[in-house]
Amino acid sequence: MSDYLKMSKEELEAEFSLVKTEYERLRSMHLSLDMSRGKPGADNMDLSEKMFDLVGNDTGFKNISGIDCRNYGGLDGLAELKSLFSGILGLEPEQIIVGGNSSLNMMFDTIAQAMTHGMGGEPWMKQGEIKFLCPVPGYDRHFAITEYFGIKLIPVPMTNEGPDMDIVEELIKDEKVKGIWCVPKYSNPEGITYSDKVVKRMARMKPAAGDFRIFWDNAYAVHDLYDEGDTLLNIYTECVKAGNPDLPLIFTSTSKITFPGAGVAAQAASPNNVSILKGRMKFQTIGPDKLNQLRHARMFRTVEDVKNHMKKHADILRPKFEAVLSELNQQLGDNSIARWTTPKGGYFISLYVEKGCAHRVEQLCANAGMILTPAGATYPYGNDPDDSNLRIAPSYPSVEEIKKASVVLCVAVKYAVLEKLLEK
Repeated sequence: MSDYLKMSKEELEAEFSLVKTEYERLRSMHLSLDMSRGKPGADNMDLSEKMFDLVGNDTGFKNISGIDCRNYGGLDGLAELKSLFSGILGLEPEQIIVGGNSSLNMMFDTIAQAMTHGMGGEPWMKQGEIKFLCPVPGYDRHFAITEYFGIKLIPVPMTNEGPDMDIVEELIKDEKVKGIWCVPKYSNPEGITYSDKVVKRMARMKPAAGDFRIFWDNAYAVHDLYDEGDTLLNIYTECVKAGNPDLPLIFTSTSKITFPGAGVAAQAASPNNVSILKGRMKFQTIGPDKLNQLRHARMFRTVEDVKNHMKKHADILRPKFEAVLSELNQQLGDNSIARWTTPKGGYFISLYVEKGCAHRVEQLCANAGMILTPAGATYPYGNDPDDSNLRIAPSYPSVEEIKKASVVLCVAVKYAVLEKLLEK
C-alpha cells in the first residue's frame, strides 16, 4: 500500500473510493464488537474457578494464624496475603495493607483522606488550588479521581522510558503540585515500563510540597505476555536510598489475575505512611472480606504460584494482542498515517493516527459495530490536543472477534485519514 501522505489528489480519491466500499461492506455485516475496556475475557477468568472450592466446610475457615475468617477483625489483611504481596512488590509484609477487591477504591480513599486530613501536613482542601501531574497518554480513571476532587490536572508527556522527567522536575518546584499518577510497568495505554533511570530520578525528586506523593499503580506487576518480560526497578528501595521513604504510595491488585469483580487489592508504603493510613482505616471499616482473601491465599501460596498462573493468562492473551498487531502491520505498516506500540505485557495497545482523526475513527468504528474507548479519554479532561491517540483493549473478545474488530479499526483509520486529506 502506498503512503497516503505522498499521494496526489487523484490517487487519494481513487483509494478513498475503495476504502469506502470496504467500509460499507463491513457495516452491512452488523457486527457487535467491543475493545473499549481492559477486561479479562471469560477464558482468563475460568483459570481461577477452582478458588471457589478452597474455602468451606471441608477446607475450614481459619487462616495460618488461626483467625476465623468469617468474623470481624483483621484491619490490614491476612498474614498470608501480606506475605504474598510482599514478594510481588519487594517490600516487607508490615508495609502492606490488604483490602477489598479494588485498588482504585484505595486510591480514591487516599486522595479523599489527603483532601480532608492531609498527607502528613495540612489538609489539601485548605491549601487553595492544588495540582496533580498526569503522564499522557494515561489512565482515564486516575484522572477522573483527581478531577472529581477539583484538583487541577497537569499533563506530562510520556517518553519511551516513562514520564518526561525534565518536565516533572520543573513542575514539582511549585508547592501546589501534590502528586503524580504512575502506571510504571506496562503503562496504560502505552505499554511502557519505566526505565531504571526514570525510576531513580523519580526517587530522588525534591518537591517543593512536603506532602507530595507518587501514586505508583503497579497494576501489571506480573502481567507479562512473553517469557522475557520487562523488569521494573523497586521504587521504594530507590526512595529509601535517596532519603525519600515517604514519597511513594504503591498499589496493586489481583483484579486481572483472578476475578476483576472479586479480587484482592493491596496498598504498600513506608512505615510512616502505613501508620497514617491504618490510623484512618480503623474509623472506616472493621476489616476486609477475609473469606475472599483466604481463597486467594490458598490458591497462591507463593509468588511462584502466581507466576505459573500468569503464564496461563499469557497463553490466552498473547494471540489476542498478536492478532491486532498483525492486522495493523498488514494494513497500515507501510503507511505513515498511523503508529502503535508493541507491548511485552499489560492490557493495552496505544494507537496514534493522523492529527485530528481519532474522534472520527472512533465514530466510524461505532457505526460499523465496534466500540472503542472514547477518543481523548487517555488525557486529562478528555482533551487530547492532537486528537490522535486511541487505546486498544484486546483482552475481552475472542481471537476471532478481535480479528474482525482489527479489520474494522484499520479500515476506519484509512477512511478517516483519507477523508481529512481530501478536505484540504
